[in-house]
Formats: sequence, C-alpha cells, structure tokens
Amino acid sequence: MSTTPAPLEIGPHTVQPPVVLAPMAGITNAPFRTLCREFSGGKGLFVSEMITTRALVERNEKTMQLIHFDESEKPRSIQLYGVDPATVGKAVRMIAEEGLADHIDLNFGCPVPKVTRKGGGSALPFKRPLLRAILREAVTGAGELPVTMKMRKGIDDDHITYLDAGRIAVEEGVTAIALHGRTAAQHYGGTADWDAIARLKEHVPEIPVLGNGDIWSAQDALRMVRETGCDGVVVGRGCLGRPWLFADLVAAFEGRTEARAGGADGYSARPSLREVADIMVRHATLLGEWIGSESKGVVDFRKHVAWYLKGFAVGSEMRKRLAITSSLEELRAGLDELDLDQAWPTGADGPRGRTSGNNRVVLPDGWLKDPYDCAGVSEDAELDTSGG
Repeated sequence: MSTTPAPLEIGPHTVQPPVVLAPMAGITNAPFRTLCREFSGGKGLFVSEMITTRALVERNEKTMQLIHFDESEKPRSIQLYGVDPATVGKAVRMIAEEGLADHIDLNFGCPVPKVTRKGGGSALPFKRPLLRAILREAVTGAGELPVTMKMRKGIDDDHITYLDAGRIAVEEGVTAIALHGRTAAQHYGGTADWDAIARLKEHVPEIPVLGNGDIWSAQDALRMVRETGCDGVVVGRGCLGRPWLFADLVAAFEGRTEARAGGADGYSARPSLREVADIMVRHATLLGEWIGSESKGVVDFRKHVAWYLKGFAVGSEMRKRLAITSSLEELRAGLDELDLDQAWPTGADGPRGRTSGNNRVVLPDGWLKDPYDCAGVSEDAELDTSGG
C-alpha cells in the first residue's frame, strides 16, 4: 500500500496527511495544539478537549475559554459531549450560528466513570434510539458544518456496539467515524483491536473510518492504515510529552525518509534532552499566556513533566522538584542542572499515559436491560463542566 493515502475529506475540509490529534481532557488545549501543529507544519487536524453541551449552552466561563482557538488554527475543531438530544442540538446550533468552529466531533468513546454513570461517552451507543436522536439533532443543527463521531468497540466484550453505531451514523449523515479499538471496560489496558477497525471500514464503506489505539510511532500509523484499510489515524497518548511526533507522522505519510533529530521535517525526530528542555519551557510559556498567569501556566504544565522526561537519566528527586515548579525561571533552572547532552533514550518511543484495564464500567441503573429503552435519560444527565 502507498504511504501516501488519499486526503481525508471532512465536509469541505481536506486533511492531508490524514492525521488527527485525539481530544484529551486537560491536554489538548490551545497551547498543546499549537505545539503539535507547529511540528506538523500546519498539516493534520487538531481537536479541542471535550466540551460539554450543557456548559456550552450556559456559556460557562471555563468552557468558553476552552473553545478559544488561535487565529492560525484552521479548521477549528470542537469535540462535544452530550446525553440529551435537545441540549446537543442547542449546542451545535450555537456553534454554527455564532461561527465558533468549523467542524464538530461527538464523543461516544470516553470511558471515565463520571461520564458513563450518566449514560454518556462509551456507554451511550448501547442505546441505539438515543444515539440516533443525538446524531440527528447534531447533523440538522450543524447546517453546513461537518459532524463526525469518535467511539469505542462497546461497553465490554458482551456488549459490543460499534457496527450498529457505525450504520446509524451513516444513516444520520455523519461525515466520518473514528474507532478506538478497545471497549470501555478495557479503558487503556491491553492491546487495541485493530481488526475491529478493519471490520468497521468494511461495514461502512460510504464514509471515512479513522483508526485509534496503540499508535506510538509513525511506523505504527502506517502499519495501521496498511493492515486495516482505514482512511486515517487518530493519535492520543502517543504524543504525550512528544508533540514532535506530528513531524514524524507527516513525513511518514508523505513518504519522506530523511531523519533529522529534533527537526520539524524529520521522519524520525529524536531530540536530545536539551531540545526537549527547550520545548518544555515553550509549552509552559504558552500555557501561561493562554491562562493569563505565568505561575498558573507552570502549575498546569506539571502533569506533562514525566511524559517529556520519560527514559532520560533524571534522578527521582529532580523529577519531583521539576514537577512542583511554579515559575518559568524555576523550571528553566532545574532543567539546566540536567545532563542536557543526553541523546534520545532507547525505548522512550513506547507506550505512555494511562494503561489500566479490565475496569467495571459504571452505568446508570438498569442501563443494560434493553438497548431500545431510553426512558429516564434527560437533560439532567448532562455534565455541567467541560474538559473531561
């Protein structure tokens, strides 16, 4: 198979190469999207972290900040979470009428308890009529804006939903589907089922199917496309502490094989610790500018420290110290004490982020009794805060 697949068409938007940044709560805010987009040379699609429809409709202050896009972000992509069709419809119409975004993605994949216990995220596709109603409201309300959806295989191995959900999505006018090859019960554990991605592609040939799960390198992305026939890839945990992965991905899909450590054009970017340290400071700086406070930006950056330093020879005490910094000066000073001439460590390209699996999925009472009984699901089930 060619390493240069056809461009991904999301409504009027052409995404080439077909590489998408997965929405991640507390991660894929405007500063992180900026970093990833810079490394990609502006190529690809970069989606906001999850926005709850109720909070958007109520114009929650935090939510309105989360939907802020840099002027260079085109197209602007918002991921929405909702359980009530009417509320989802209001949120989508608000986005369309006020020009808040150019593309809407719907979340049916989140496995965290505070979402699934309301019947949302990866729990929702089990209720087929409810899924259809939400998709119909969203597509109708969006007007000319393309609507896509992201989902998992199902709730658990006994409640697989992705094929039915895919067919409903096609029938309701969804533009593309992304499938994470795990169930909600798996969370991020085990191995993603790429065969399921291939089956979904065969099941809904009418629209693009994107594959998600266990893409840790550009080579993984190419292999997923080759093995499943999917139309593009969605990358999440693989870019944690590695925004330069998007340089690799773009070069790989464009068939370029040159390697330049740390360079935005490199196919296998392997930055030294010095280069990583510079990127860390820039990331923290962008967060401070976005939040409006240097100290709050550095505090928000703390969660990224371990991901950036994965595999490097950095002592535990220094790791702890860097993870409690509260100013750019303090962060830079700590980094400067490290052996910054270290080369990219062997094995640092592997899995990162959460890996827990085999979790009990928290669901509303009686949720699994009947996939067609949607009684009791209302706007009261909506989350009132965004970001995960």
